[in-house]
Amino acid sequence: MSGPLTLSYVLPLRWSADAGRAELAQYLHGLRAHCEQIIVVDGSPAEIYAANEAAWGSWTTHIPPDPDLRCKMGKVAGVNTGLRRARYEVVVIADDDVRYDRAGLERIAGDLREHDLLRPQNFFDPMPWHARWDTARTLLNRALGADYPGTLGVRRSRFLAMGGYDGDVMFENLELIRTVEAGGGRTFSPLDLYVRRLPPTSAHFWGQRTRQAYDDFALPARMACWLMLVPVLGAAMLRKRFLLASCWLSGVILLAERGRRRAGGTAIFPAGASLLAPLWVLERGVCAWLAVFQRLRFGGVRYGTGVITTAAHSKAELRRRQARRTKSS
Repeated sequence: MSGPLTLSYVLPLRWSADAGRAELAQYLHGLRAHCEQIIVVDGSPAEIYAANEAAWGSWTTHIPPDPDLRCKMGKVAGVNTGLRRARYEVVVIADDDVRYDRAGLERIAGDLREHDLLRPQNFFDPMPWHARWDTARTLLNRALGADYPGTLGVRRSRFLAMGGYDGDVMFENLELIRTVEAGGGRTFSPLDLYVRRLPPTSAHFWGQRTRQAYDDFALPARMACWLMLVPVLGAAMLRKRFLLASCWLSGVILLAERGRRRAGGTAIFPAGASLLAPLWVLERGVCAWLAVFQRLRFGGVRYGTGVITTAAHSKAELRRRQARRTKSS
């Protein structure tokens, strides 16, 4: 193994308590051998910030988000701040539960020579029951295209040229991907670039169900499918059309298995996750309606102490914004 790679690693976080500080500090300490620059943009309250500073401030660039970048989705303020401070063209953006190895970082550094944004594939390790359940979502996304991970690679020059991205949306990863594409950037989703992710607690998992369903307002065709699912299946069961329900069940499992078999996924994802795919789809169908009710009642989805209305902007809207920005500059 040679020295650190010439890249910047940006980790945005906001903790209200010790969310595994010792383990994250150990990971960041090991990351020093692979990254020339590690930036932790920390929006935590003062007491938590001070404890984090003591844990890893001596070997990272540990800073708060820039005040002028405040937005509803705090992570975006962290990312935008981190990209301002990045010294290198290759930047890895990663949530605090993402765990890269050297090979993954080298792959990103290589692929970003030809692309502006890279979209790796996360996998859970370890895999408690709720991580196995959520892996069904991953497999279905892989079967139909690519998943939405908790980490992205981006070229700093492209990111700064487009002026960062909007932080007042719920589906912030999709917003960043679409903003790069709207500006003419090249994105790449290598399904065989596997990056480990720690699973959330079961309580956090349950707390995310409706919020994640709200993301699909940014994907109208998919949201329409979720909203039709429960009424159609319910009608089929009431009319005792069990063959139709059985065909649907088998089709969802086979689709998930297709995603598991792409790009060597059988070595990463357990077969049982494919069997859970119908249950995940039913869950999303129910939570899609809960997301609609939240939108009708609150005008958006509740996030922290506020409400976020927009899931993500369309590429057409982002192109118009970039055209106005270019014209005014």
